[in-house]
Amino acid sequence: MQPWLRVSLLLCVFGFFRELRVSEPFVTEFLSGEWRDIEPEQLNRDVYPIGTYSQVALLVFMFLLTDVLRYKSIIVFSACLGIVIWSLLLWTETLTALQVVQVLYGAYMASEVAYYTYIYAKISREKYQQVTGNTRAAILLGRFLSGVISQVLVSTGAMNVRDLNYITLGTQAVSLLWSFLLPPVKTSVYFYSRDEDVKPTSGTVANGSAPPAQPQEHQDELEHSGENASGVSHKSSTNESADNSPKDANKNVETGDTRTETATTLPKAHFSASRAVRLLWKHFISAYRQLPVVQWSLWWALAMAGFIQVQVYVQLLWHEIDQQQGTLFNGGAEALLTLLGAISALAAGYIANRIFEQWALWILTVCSGLQGGLILYSGFATNIWVAYVLYILFGTLYLFMVTMASAIVAKYLEEDSFGLIFGINMFVAIGVQALLTLATISERGLMLDPRDQFKVYGGYFLVLSIIYLIAAIVASVARLLQLRKAATATTRESSSPAPSTIERRCDSPTVSGRME
Repeated sequence: MQPWLRVSLLLCVFGFFRELRVSEPFVTEFLSGEWRDIEPEQLNRDVYPIGTYSQVALLVFMFLLTDVLRYKSIIVFSACLGIVIWSLLLWTETLTALQVVQVLYGAYMASEVAYYTYIYAKISREKYQQVTGNTRAAILLGRFLSGVISQVLVSTGAMNVRDLNYITLGTQAVSLLWSFLLPPVKTSVYFYSRDEDVKPTSGTVANGSAPPAQPQEHQDELEHSGENASGVSHKSSTNESADNSPKDANKNVETGDTRTETATTLPKAHFSASRAVRLLWKHFISAYRQLPVVQWSLWWALAMAGFIQVQVYVQLLWHEIDQQQGTLFNGGAEALLTLLGAISALAAGYIANRIFEQWALWILTVCSGLQGGLILYSGFATNIWVAYVLYILFGTLYLFMVTMASAIVAKYLEEDSFGLIFGINMFVAIGVQALLTLATISERGLMLDPRDQFKVYGGYFLVLSIIYLIAAIVASVARLLQLRKAATATTRESSSPAPSTIERRCDSPTVSGRME
């Protein structure tokens, strides 16, 4: 097995077990059931919002800490958090303990950034697309099986909703054990990278012996090159010659070329906060000065905020619609959403991005309006099956559009800035979600019940649709005016012949004779 594929599979297995949380589709039923006897109103006001506030407070810190500690430590830490969280859920009963669980859960979700960015620091660039698809598939498979397993166990009576937490605790323990198998990362994108201006050392190593060729080849295939680790993309140019540059030296390794005369060793990566700040700022400016990145990132962040808010509180809405709990299809709904979301994401990969880029504002307007209509109708629904269908349609549309958004944004980014820009979008989304929570749920806000909350969330997406509609109209009018101006200029040029042509016509007897 190739080294990059082995690392990818190791990470995918970890992600699969981390996402195999079969208790989550029924967490509201568990917390409001006989085991804790907490009212849904308390969950709405005093429990769930804490997780949102915790995540938004820790997200930036966790992103930077992930780069400083070079990924694996945070991955192991997140698995430990999972064990602590589900242990507390099983063996504590107080409201205070549940609030502590929410704080830890916010850190648990914030640490997810290590899973998504580890692979970019460990795998060479030409494998980015493949490993991204693999890690995403592992996440979706874990979520899908979580919904299926939980629904089957609850529907057949094999387990109650509390016992599902034992399975989740077990999968978190497996993910912890598996995380130790992940190979460590020697470099990171920002804080631990090799200097661009340090050339590799050719010849013998310090102890006078040349390194073995095969291990070095495998190591260089996995680790970032000097240029890659310092965040310089293929768009950047260097002042070094082709014979001496680290980029060319690494290219020989990745393409399998052999070097028989001399051995080349890259400079050792070292910590540099100033270089990290410069590189962070460079990637930020390079990305957000491009209009398509701004358009799609803004929608991405705002839509993600609404989607996460809906996901967190939709079980409370289902509980209110079906208070007798005669129909519990929560796990099935989540499984169907994941399956249809995966299918829609695959379909998005076969649609030409240029169509979405050309009509971006109009497409975002329509999709936001549809999402708003579905969520708004959910607030009025009285049939639990209708509520399930509306949620599945809403989530499928979101997953399709966010796949398109990520693909379009990624096309304009420098390769090593993926994690930063996607992390910024996530931070904005969680921040907006926190504001939505404050406005609709907290005592300082409107203190709405679940039905009214979903009416507000529907209105939120409708407002987002109106914003993009105005932008689309303005952009279309500006484009029409520009085309009309260009057409007028072209007409004037074609209607007025050049002076040399007029003179030739006047001097020609044939032309003058015909005119007479």
